[in-house]
Amino acid sequence: MNRIAAFLAAGLVVLMLASSMLFIVDQRQFAAVYALGEIKEVITEPGLKFKLPPPLQNVVMLDRRVQTLDSPESRPIFTAEKKSLVIDWLIKWRITEPRQFIRNSGTDMRNVENRLAPVVQAAFNEEVTKRTVIAVLATEREKVMQDVRKRLADEAKQFGIEVVDVRIKRVDFASSITESVYRRMDSERKRVAAEARSTGIAEGEKIKADADRQREIIVAEAYRDAQKIKGEGDAKASALYAEAFGRDAQFAQFYRSLEAYRASFSKKSDVMVVDPSSDFFKAMRGPGK
Repeated sequence: MNRIAAFLAAGLVVLMLASSMLFIVDQRQFAAVYALGEIKEVITEPGLKFKLPPPLQNVVMLDRRVQTLDSPESRPIFTAEKKSLVIDWLIKWRITEPRQFIRNSGTDMRNVENRLAPVVQAAFNEEVTKRTVIAVLATEREKVMQDVRKRLADEAKQFGIEVVDVRIKRVDFASSITESVYRRMDSERKRVAAEARSTGIAEGEKIKADADRQREIIVAEAYRDAQKIKGEGDAKASALYAEAFGRDAQFAQFYRSLEAYRASFSKKSDVMVVDPSSDFFKAMRGPGK
């Protein structure tokens, strides 16, 4: 029984010893093998690996994936026009030289990010101060990011890393001048709006005047045509009257009397005081009276 217990204890010790000597390197990691505090080996290939048991050797894993560093704080940068801009940026980086990375920043990712952030900010300062606001905002925005990445290439080697990409997330004016910029923009928009309104009013008056002129022309032409037609009608009517009156003199006299009556008694309230035997009422008295 004691022999079995001894075998079990020995097997457990061997298992523990083996577990402390074997480790797995993931494809997303680098493995740095330390021997008495110094880097003995850096393993870059994934798989099952062997090392001496602690405290002779121990292993530290480093993430080899692409990391993201955002601007920790927004500091104003002056452009070539002495305008103050605030730029929010980010960079993508990854470890390429694990030994150099560990010697420079240790095994904590935050150490390299704390040291790298001022370097990136300085690179942006150098590039932005050479350009105008319009260039940074639009025309040369991509060029700024490319030039910053080129500046960081040599600096990154000292950290044992590679800068994969540099991006500008946001560009804004510093808070001290933002309000004045907004006021100028508001004034400019109001000026443009007032100009548009005045132009619209002028165009409206022009259109109205043209419409009035065309209306006067149309009315005048219509009146002219109406008078012409009326004159032609009156001429034809006069010719017909003359022909009719020429055929029968009594009918002509009778018709003129009716016209006189119509003109004299146009309203029911009209009153005339005349001698009934006068020639004016001859047509009403009948023939021979």
